[in-house]
Parts: sequence; C-alpha cells; structure tokens
Amino acid sequence: MKTLCQVFSVNRSSYKYWRNRPNDISPGRVKLDGLVREAHAASHGSAGARTIADIVSTLGEKLSRYRAARIIKRLGLVGCQMPKHSYKKSGEEHVAIPNHLERQFVVTRA
Repeated sequence: MKTLCQVFSVNRSSYKYWRNRPNDISPGRVKLDGLVREAHAASHGSAGARTIADIVSTLGEKLSRYRAARIIKRLGLVGCQMPKHSYKKSGEEHVAIPNHLERQFVVTRA
C-alpha cells in the first residue's frame, strides 16, 4: 500500500480515511432518485434536467437543475424529444374546394 500511495502521490492517512469512510446510502438520496425517475417516466422520457427539476420542486422537494442533471446522468436516464410530425401529401382533390391552379403559380401578365 505504501508504494501504491507513493505512485499516485496520495498520503497514506488520506487513503486510510477514504477506505474507512461509511458506505451508507442516504434515504434522502434514494427519495430524490425515485422522484427523478417518476418525473422522467411521467414525461414519457422527454423531460430534461430543467423540466425534471421543476417537476420535483413542485412536489415539494428542493432540486436545482444542476443537481437534477447529475442525478439523471448517474441514473443513466436520457431525455429524447418526439420527432416532428410529417404530413403526407394528398393525392386526391378536396370534394368541396376544387384545385383551379394545379400548383402552377407562374405569372402570365406583367
């Protein structure tokens, strides 16, 4: 361990402190993770960090967009937007409105 600490330029006391730190999972963190997952699911996966932070904040839990971004990244959630709706071109003429121009918009008079 002494050689390893020397290679990485870390004090042995710091390594021992880090190794003996409590590895508890805080209940607040678990609660926030659950709220972020619920907000992401409620938006059908389209919400980003700002929207999720707003949703969680309206539920009564303080959450900034920066912390929301870190939680989203840690949980592996990805916000994706729905693709733009594409309209198909109608092949038939409308019954009530006849097509007089036939899409020929050329000016014949000057």
